[in-house]
Amino acid sequence: MTTIEEAPPAAPEIGKDRRRKEDQRLITGRTRWTDNIALPGMLHLAMVRSPHAHAKILSIDIEAADKSLNIYEVFTGKHLAETQGVVVNAWPITTEQKTPDHLPMAIDEVHFAGEIVAVVAARTAAEARDAAELVDVEYELLPAVLDLKEAAEDKVLAHPSLGTNKTAFWQLDSAGQGTGRAIDEVIEEARADGIVIEREYRQQRLIPAFMEPRSVVVDPTGEQITMWSATQIPHITRFLLAATTGVPESKIRVIAPDVGGGFGGKLQTTPEEWITWATARKIGKPCKYTETRSESLISAHHGRDQWQKLTLAATKEGKVTGLKVDLLADLGAYVGVVGGGVPVLGAWMFNAIYKWDAYQFNCTPVLTNKTWVDAYRGAGRPEATYAIERLMDELAVEVGKDPLEIREMNWIKHEEFPFTTVAGMTYDSGNYEAATAKAKEMFGYDALRAEQKQRRESGDKVQLGIGISTFTEMCGLAPSRVLGSLNYGAGGWEHATVRMLPTGKVEVITGASAHGQGHETAFSQIVADRLGVPFEDVEILHGDTQVSHKGLDTYGSRSLVVGGEALVLAADKVIEKAKPLAAHLLEANAEDLEFSAGRYSVKGTDQGIGIAEVALATFAAHNYPEGMEPGIDAESTYDPVNFSFPHGTHLCAAEVDTETGQVKLRKYVCVDDIGNIINPLIVSGQVHGGLVQGIAQALWEEAVYDDSGTLVSGSFVDYLLPTAADTINFEIDHTTSPSTTNTLGTKGVGEAGTIASTPAVVNAVVDAVRQFGVNDILMPCTPERVWSAIHGSDPGKDTVEGAMPHFDGGNQEDNQ
Repeated sequence: MTTIEEAPPAAPEIGKDRRRKEDQRLITGRTRWTDNIALPGMLHLAMVRSPHAHAKILSIDIEAADKSLNIYEVFTGKHLAETQGVVVNAWPITTEQKTPDHLPMAIDEVHFAGEIVAVVAARTAAEARDAAELVDVEYELLPAVLDLKEAAEDKVLAHPSLGTNKTAFWQLDSAGQGTGRAIDEVIEEARADGIVIEREYRQQRLIPAFMEPRSVVVDPTGEQITMWSATQIPHITRFLLAATTGVPESKIRVIAPDVGGGFGGKLQTTPEEWITWATARKIGKPCKYTETRSESLISAHHGRDQWQKLTLAATKEGKVTGLKVDLLADLGAYVGVVGGGVPVLGAWMFNAIYKWDAYQFNCTPVLTNKTWVDAYRGAGRPEATYAIERLMDELAVEVGKDPLEIREMNWIKHEEFPFTTVAGMTYDSGNYEAATAKAKEMFGYDALRAEQKQRRESGDKVQLGIGISTFTEMCGLAPSRVLGSLNYGAGGWEHATVRMLPTGKVEVITGASAHGQGHETAFSQIVADRLGVPFEDVEILHGDTQVSHKGLDTYGSRSLVVGGEALVLAADKVIEKAKPLAAHLLEANAEDLEFSAGRYSVKGTDQGIGIAEVALATFAAHNYPEGMEPGIDAESTYDPVNFSFPHGTHLCAAEVDTETGQVKLRKYVCVDDIGNIINPLIVSGQVHGGLVQGIAQALWEEAVYDDSGTLVSGSFVDYLLPTAADTINFEIDHTTSPSTTNTLGTKGVGEAGTIASTPAVVNAVVDAVRQFGVNDILMPCTPERVWSAIHGSDPGKDTVEGAMPHFDGGNQEDNQ
């Protein structure tokens, strides 16, 4: 038998800049996206969508479409009523939450423009789309509610059968949970002898514009029904299909091949997946649906969309004593898979890196006749960070101090960790002073402040603003027991398997499903270091429920801090499992062996054997101890003991032309603390991408509806995505406070840039024009809005002004 030659010990992989393994196939096109999949006899689907925001379906005439060339079948909701399943709300935030039924294809009534009312199956995608144009639907228009504040008043109902647009009321109160004082008492004290700042901030609606539109293929012809989908959640999709369609889970295989981005936008089991599933089963042939870009913008779920009413109490010197948040969250027409819980995720982050005595968070999710809202990169955390970082700037102005000084006065000091916040979270590690000091030096903070002063004094038409965002977030979603206490429909664990192959190579199976994050590279580095094998000898398998039979997929910056930890535990089990065999082969006691750099050694001697040789001996099983099972593969399921809490300081310098309102970024510096770093190159990519998404919210992106409920920003002509030409070079660096709650000492990074950058940019824009009496500008800060704010008239005033309806956090009954 061939002898395994041991590779010489390599330098540690963790901390090394490794180009991503997966990039070779991704950027050369040597991969299979879902839309590339072609099966024998496969049909193509086109969806017929409602042009109306709210209407009864009086009739659907499919005759002309059905007679078109190469049309196989046309189905309405009634045809698929028994097989299409139902879109699930997996996170009812209260037991009394009012949730409308969400059929994948409407039968009697539509509730947003873009909702599906029929599906056409044809030989080609072009023929399906042409025939879809011939489906004639007669509607009876119904009143639609589109404005979030108006929806909260219940004058027009998105779903009349529910009797209200308010789906729930959820509260986090420091006094009630024993982590602080009563908020109203603290606010009254501040009114008498301190400072009270009240603001309303708008989180505009955004669209997760991933590179690859959603696509799904379903093959019902085998013993198993196989679905390929451009999804973030193959395991959850499999479970939900089984739970809602009656097909046993063992008969369902879901495959997420290479997926071109998600940002939360593919964190759904979508109506299109259910409809393709039902159509393929009814016809008995493979079916494929790939959305057009306009369909993606109109009907793939949206993000953000909140009104935040905030009351901050502080002493005259600027020490914060309390914060009250009243949040209205637009869920759109339906409650998404985790959409109802997304606003609640921000509840623990409005206090950010700061410490104070009292806190209350009141959240009212509301239904409207717009596309449904669910997780978008950061999911609740960006919204909270934006609010508190805008408020800290307002407090600094009120007391006449530098905004960095105000933050330092209120933040948790590094020697106070671990620290339990007023919201009840225990932050395990951090050093806000170190991150801020490094960012300030890189930025040239004092010199830029001096330049700003000179420009103001000289009346320069181009003013300089400096924006600050000192943030933290909770990620690594989440300990299962915590999710259970919040009525979340699943756990927070992750699963991994490590297989030692006879040739010494390693196969790793993970339940975390990648869509651009670099899992195959980072996970290979972790396992290579743990087992002492070459990086190139590790193969990562994922995204297929038949290969990776157990997992909870990818979202919430959980892949590394949860999925990576499962890998570590599985690899450690392999090492321990192989030790008795290694001892047998070395004729030593297992207790006398130590493992390092891929090799078992007998303590105090030069005797040793590599783990690759042990793997070969396991395969052969020629020289095996009696009673020992020949196998050293291992698996592990890891449930996190806490969230992870990355943090950082982001500084932005922006120039604002006061004559045109044009905003130009001049400098952007960020210093993030994400614990120990596995691959700095991947981290840089994640930070850069996150920064651009957060900056885009501040300056460019907004989903806009007209008065009839039509999305008027339904193409990239009107929905402005930034390109490389619109951004600048970012200067990024890191400080390191390792997490104390996982073996690797890592914290999440995938959402950090998005969470921190939006308030940094808006703070810079407002800072540039504050001398003109401006203390807020609606996002996105377009030239028109900036110019109008400077000149005392906001072009968005008619559509966004008005007092937020009062929600008394202490009286749930009145709010239902």
